[in-house]
Amino acid sequence: MTFNISKVENFSEWYSEILVRAEVTDLRYGVKGFVVIRPWGARIIDKMYRIYESALRATEHSPVIFPSVIPEGNFKKESSHVEGFAPDVFWLEKKQGEDRLALRPTSETAFYDLYKLWIRSYRDLPMRLYQRANVFRNETKATRPLIRSREFYWIESHDAFSTKKEAEAQVQDDINMTEEVMHKIFGVPFLAMKRPEWDKFPGAEYTIGSDSILPDGRIIQQPSTHLISQHFVKAFDLSFKDDKEKDKMPWLTCYGPAMSRILASVISVHGDDNGLVLPYTIAPVQVVIVPIGNDAQVAGRRSQVGDVVEKLRADLMKEYVDVLIDDSDKRVGEKFFYWEMKGVPFRIEVGKKELGDEEVTLFVRDTREKILVKIKDLAETIKDLGAEYDERLIARADEFFASRIVDCSSKVEIKKALDSGKIAKFSFCSCDKDGEKCAEFVEKELQARIMGTLVSDESEMLGVRCQISGKKLGKCPFCGKKAECVVYAGKSY
Repeated sequence: MTFNISKVENFSEWYSEILVRAEVTDLRYGVKGFVVIRPWGARIIDKMYRIYESALRATEHSPVIFPSVIPEGNFKKESSHVEGFAPDVFWLEKKQGEDRLALRPTSETAFYDLYKLWIRSYRDLPMRLYQRANVFRNETKATRPLIRSREFYWIESHDAFSTKKEAEAQVQDDINMTEEVMHKIFGVPFLAMKRPEWDKFPGAEYTIGSDSILPDGRIIQQPSTHLISQHFVKAFDLSFKDDKEKDKMPWLTCYGPAMSRILASVISVHGDDNGLVLPYTIAPVQVVIVPIGNDAQVAGRRSQVGDVVEKLRADLMKEYVDVLIDDSDKRVGEKFFYWEMKGVPFRIEVGKKELGDEEVTLFVRDTREKILVKIKDLAETIKDLGAEYDERLIARADEFFASRIVDCSSKVEIKKALDSGKIAKFSFCSCDKDGEKCAEFVEKELQARIMGTLVSDESEMLGVRCQISGKKLGKCPFCGKKAECVVYAGKSY
């Protein structure tokens, strides 16, 4: 059984259908841009949160919980931040005698108002705090569940340091965390892009964005990290006493991985025409056990098959495997299709035939192959196969991603690449203000955007311009000027 919808040929319809059929989200809440995340989706996101928070705590970040509202006065303290976020803000009805309140679009202005109270001495630094939160942005473009919404679920870290060098090291650590978690665990490849001057975070000295691509060829922005401008720091009157009792301004960074958006990439990149294909590490159910034979499906009856099934579950749970027994009264074929569609990595089939051979049939979701595993070896085998499973998903995702990047030398080649759902890589005049006119041409004429320059290692990341090995600088294909950088461009959501 399949959906009869091809992910390759009709990704948009496939994506909408799988969210409903796999019970990930429900759009019937009745408010544009807001979705209900159902238990299956919530359990995936919860695992993703736990993994990301574990990585943050391992790097000396501590959790906090801030209010969802931000006073209007906080926004007005830094002009570029106000200008950048004002169109996206949801404002609450003003109460007489009180400051107007905004639902947070991001929380820099909330954190920094408290940092001026918490950071008084160099001994208070570094300060690394994060929160699990939802944020609200009054998105006026077409919305898509999990991809482009008016509410999304993320983690935001806000860090403060004594020196710029320490802060820039944190920016690199943020990029590394995206690689270690989003790519190597969730299986979502990306390009770490230093944004052009005109596209950096409002109030940042520079921004590094992580861009992934979906099967329809559109770019989805994933975690970004920012070195905050000292103008922003000054606006909030942040200072501390150094070890010589001199006043200094701290250097700030912020980082924001959105679990809902990353989930959209996980679903889109790994899924197939049979439904979800979830990485073993974040699957809500990693193993489903399906008893075969009517006697094992009758509620309340104990049987030889039932006894073995319960023991298998207990053994797997001891190894911290998320396991479920489907002893419902559905037909076996229905059960198989249902759990394949939900993306459960492994299905164990147990019947009298299997018991006679002291082995079970194991179905592997991504390869769709069936293998026989000795019952006594099952728990250890599942752990090994789970690691191999995720490695395969990552390898396939990387191969897909690499196939979507095209070297281009002319406007014609760039347009062809973009129209065919690819990322175009080409020489560009400038990623400073001087290149904004050419960027406007890309946006208006090609309906795409300049993503930025690739951050390939730490030494290049700190430079104003990052060079790409394997491609020499030529001329800008739009203005004909000598190129100062190599950029990537793609069509975005």
